[in-house]
Amino acid sequence: MLLAPYLRKFGKFTVPEFIGERYYSKAARIVAVICLIVASVTYVIGQMKGIGVAFSRFLEVRYEIGLMIGMGIVFIYAVLGGMKGITYTQIAQYCVLILAYTIPAIFISLSLTGVPIPQLGLGSTMSGSEVYLLDRLDQVLRDLGFLEYTTNVRLSTMNMFMYTFSLMIGTAGLPHVIIRFFTVPKVKDARSSAGWALVFIAILYTTAPSVAAMARLNLIDTFNTPDGGHMVYEERPDWVKNWEATGLLAFEDKNGDGEIAYSADPATNEVTKIDRDIMVLANPEIAGLPNWVIALVAAGGLAAALSTAAGLLLAISSAISHDLLKGVFKPDVTEQQELLASRIAMAGAIMLAGYLGFNPPDFAAGTVALAFGLAASSIFPALMLGIFYKRMNKEGAIAGMLAGLGVTLLYVFQHKGIMFIASTSFMGDMPQNWFLGIEPNAFGAVGALVNFGVAIAVAKMTAPPPQEVMELVEHIRVPSGAGAAITH
Repeated sequence: MLLAPYLRKFGKFTVPEFIGERYYSKAARIVAVICLIVASVTYVIGQMKGIGVAFSRFLEVRYEIGLMIGMGIVFIYAVLGGMKGITYTQIAQYCVLILAYTIPAIFISLSLTGVPIPQLGLGSTMSGSEVYLLDRLDQVLRDLGFLEYTTNVRLSTMNMFMYTFSLMIGTAGLPHVIIRFFTVPKVKDARSSAGWALVFIAILYTTAPSVAAMARLNLIDTFNTPDGGHMVYEERPDWVKNWEATGLLAFEDKNGDGEIAYSADPATNEVTKIDRDIMVLANPEIAGLPNWVIALVAAGGLAAALSTAAGLLLAISSAISHDLLKGVFKPDVTEQQELLASRIAMAGAIMLAGYLGFNPPDFAAGTVALAFGLAASSIFPALMLGIFYKRMNKEGAIAGMLAGLGVTLLYVFQHKGIMFIASTSFMGDMPQNWFLGIEPNAFGAVGALVNFGVAIAVAKMTAPPPQEVMELVEHIRVPSGAGAAITH
C-alpha cells in the first residue's frame, strides 16, 4: 500500500528500471538486477520443490523424476505465456488456489470440531468431546516426547519478531509482486488491487495455522491410534503407499513386529522420513475426504507453484534482457534479440533452480522465506528511500544494496553453504542462531537495517542528487491533478 501507487505513477515497468532512473545510475541498475536475480532464483528453488512434490505424487513417480517433468512444463508455460498470458492465467490460478486451500480446510474443520470456519475450529472443542483441539494435540505430542504445539516458540521471541518483519518487508520487495503494480492502467488501480490482494492473502494466511494443527493431529492418529496401538505396516492406508512411492515418506521396522511406531525418541521412532512439503497435498487423503476434494487440492498446489514460478521467471528474464542487455550494454538491440535473450535467461534460471531443487536448502516454505529475506535486505530499502527520502543519492543506494545483500548472503551461506550447496558451508559448526538468536531464514530483517543505515550514512557524506531527480521524487508523491495551494 505504501509502494505500489508511487511505483505505478513513476511509469517504469521493472524494479531495476525504477532504481536506475531514480538513482540516475547504470551501476545502480546493475546492482538492482543482481539483487533481483539472487532473490528470485532462491524463490524459484522453493517453487521447484513444490512442483516436484506435486508431480511425483500424482504421476506416482520418484520425486527426482517429478521435478524434471515439472521443469519442462514450467519452461513451456513461462516461455509461451509471456506477460499478458501469465497475467490472465494467474487470475484463474489464484481462484483455483484459494478454493483448493480453503475447501479442504472447511471439510477437515467440520470433521474434527463440527465448526465450518477453520479459523474458529482451531480454538474449538473436538466433535463429541469436551476437549479442545489444541489441548488434544498438545497432549498427544507430550505423550510421544515432542514439544507442545502451542508453547513451542521457534528458537526465541526475538527470532520470531525478526522472521515476521523479514517476511513483511520482503513481500514489498519481491520483484514478481511489484511488477504487477507497474502494469495496471491507473495509479488508483494499483492501490485498490493491493488492497484486494491483502484481503485474499489474509484469508489464506489465517487458514494456514488451522490446516497445520489439524494435519499434525490427523498424521499422528494415523501412525499411533488413539487407543494406544500402532499402524500395522501391511495394513497401511493407501495414502501412505502413494507417498512411499515418491520417496518422500519412509519407514523402518526396527523391532520387526510389523507395526510402525512414531515418537520423538530416535531409538524407537520407525517413521524415518516425513518430508514436510507433502503435508498440504496429503492432508485431504489423511482425513479421508472425497476424491474431488483431493483433486482440487492437487490442482491448487500446481496452480500456486506454476503461477508463482512463471511470475518469477518473467521478472528474471526481463531483468536480464530489458534492464541489463537493452538498458545498459546494448541499447540498440532489436525486439527479436531482446526476446531471444529473455528466453535464454528463463531457460538458464529454470536449469539452475531445478538443479538446486534436487537438494534444496530447506523445505519449500523455508526456502521461500530465504528469498523474502534477500528481497527485504536489498530491494525494499532502495525502493522506500527512493520514494520517501529525496536526499538519497546513487552512492548511498548502491552502498546500501551491496551491504544489505552481502551481510545477508554471508550469514545464509555460512549455514546453508555457498549457493545452498551444503558441502560448502563455512565458519565451522557455529549454531544456526549465533547472532542474537536469529536464524538464517529471519536474517533478512537485519540485512534491511544494515542497508538503511549504510545508505543514509553514505548519502549524507556524498553530494546530493541532481535537482531534477529531487523534483521527480516530489512529482510522484503528489496526487495527479493537484494544483498549488493558494490563500483566501
